[in-house]
Amino acid sequence: MTTILDTLQKGEAYLERHGVEDGRLNMQHLLAFALKCERMQLYLDFDRPMNEESLQLLRDLVKRRAQGVPVQHLVGSVEFSDYEFKCDERGLVPRPETEELVELILAKEWPQGMRILDMGTGSGVIGLTLAGKLGDKVDAQVVLADFSPKALVLAEENRDNLNLGADGVTSLQSDLFASITSSFDLIVANLPYISQSDMQKLSREVQCDPELALAGGVVGTELMERFLRECRSYLNDGAVVAMEFGYQQAKVLKALALEVGLQDVVIVSDDSGHERFLFARNVN
Repeated sequence: MTTILDTLQKGEAYLERHGVEDGRLNMQHLLAFALKCERMQLYLDFDRPMNEESLQLLRDLVKRRAQGVPVQHLVGSVEFSDYEFKCDERGLVPRPETEELVELILAKEWPQGMRILDMGTGSGVIGLTLAGKLGDKVDAQVVLADFSPKALVLAEENRDNLNLGADGVTSLQSDLFASITSSFDLIVANLPYISQSDMQKLSREVQCDPELALAGGVVGTELMERFLRECRSYLNDGAVVAMEFGYQQAKVLKALALEVGLQDVVIVSDDSGHERFLFARNVN
C-alpha cells in the first residue's frame, strides 16, 4: 500500500536526483494538485493510501517537472500577493522580487481616483493585485498593457476569474506607449531585462517562459531605456514611475531617469540585497 507520505518522500528524492531545487516543496504542490486538496491536508492525511488514478496523474506531473517544466505551468496557477493567478506558457512566471515591488507600492500614499498603468503586464499579477488592494481604498483605475496578445488574454482571464477591480480594469495591446492616449498617477513596469548573452544561461524553468517576456536586447536594458525616454509624456504632475530591473543595471537606468527629467530617483534593493527597483517622480 502506497501512502501519501511514501509518495511525497519518493517524489522528493526523484526530483532532487534530476536537479530540481526544493524537491519537497515541488512535490507538495504536485501531490496536492493531483489529490485536489490543500498542501496542509497532505500532512493531516499522511497515512492515507494513494489510488491508482491519482498515482498515474502524479507520475506524469513529476516526470515533466524533472524535465524542467515549471511547477506553476503543471498545476496551472501561481500564488502572488495573497491571490492565486492562472499561469501558463503565455506569460512570465512571476518572481518573488516582483511581489516585493508590489509591497513597496502598496506602502505608499496614493490619491483618490488614481490611474495606474501596468506596462508589460504579462499575466496581470502586478496591475490586478494593485486593483484588488487599492481599488476600494482609492477607487483606482488600472490599464493592463502588453505587446503580446496572448499575454493580454491571460491577464484578462485572471481579471475575470478573480474579479479584481473588474469594473475599473481595462486591457490594451501596445508596443510600450504606442497605443497609450491618457496619463497616469502611477506607471509600473516589469519589462524584459535579460541580455542576449545571458539568455542561453537561464535555467530550464525560466527558458519555459516566453522569450518575448525575457529578452531585453543585446545588453538587456534597451527596452527599459525606451520606456524611460517615453514615459514622462504619460505621467501626471507628481506621478510615480516604479520599475523592476536586472543585475548591475541600476547605474545606467538611474542616470537615464535623471537625464530625461524625472525627480527623486531612488534605487531600492530587494530582500536579497541586490539593487532591483527604481522609483522616480514626475514634476512638471
